[in-house]
Amino acid sequence: MTKSIDLQGMSCNMCAQKLEQHFNAHPFITNSKVSRKENAAHLQTSKALSEEELNLWVKKLDAKYSVINTETTSAQPTESRIALYKPLLLIFFFILLITLSIEYTLGDFELQRWMRHFMAGFFICFSFFKFLDLEGFANSYTGYDIIAKNWKPWAYIYPFVELSLGLSYLLHCCPFATNLTAFIVMSVSLIGVVQSVLNKQKIRCACLGAVFNLPMSTVTISEDLLMILMSGYMILQLV
Repeated sequence: MTKSIDLQGMSCNMCAQKLEQHFNAHPFITNSKVSRKENAAHLQTSKALSEEELNLWVKKLDAKYSVINTETTSAQPTESRIALYKPLLLIFFFILLITLSIEYTLGDFELQRWMRHFMAGFFICFSFFKFLDLEGFANSYTGYDIIAKNWKPWAYIYPFVELSLGLSYLLHCCPFATNLTAFIVMSVSLIGVVQSVLNKQKIRCACLGAVFNLPMSTVTISEDLLMILMSGYMILQLV
């Protein structure tokens, strides 16, 4: 039997080699080929193995590796997809509600001030979820980010960058430098996200760290693009 599974947690070719050797040690796997580029494993098995069974086997090697369950997410109805993204949608809703309430209490709506508060809430909130499991976030982020793939420390630095940006927006500190940094950081992040979506890689989106199992999709692209557009607009207003 032939089975292909999507993996996450690999950061280098050595990880792929270790996983390949580990798969070959499984009593019902006769041959395996693990691809770091595809973040996938192609297996020859002597009996049917579920993704849950393979996930348990992978985690025996190292808890940072895991199998992405495509058996249940590959053809989800619209209702299930909405439920899947519910945490992300709720976060955006609450940030929007709070920032609009601030504008209301100030008596008038000022676009740049609202954007600044919205981006402050976005970066602080999203960094919070990454700090809940920094190691888990780093393992997921190295699966698609173009910098973290080649230099894993960036995956550990990134949440601190997000937190710093959030505080800078909140305090209105060095607005040009803050917006320029956000524009560059989010643009670089967007490249890896777009590549993953175009390549149809079934990997976990690390925007909310390792707390929620969100798949990489156009929703992630929209999230990054929104921050790029906002920071770009404010840069133009400052020059």
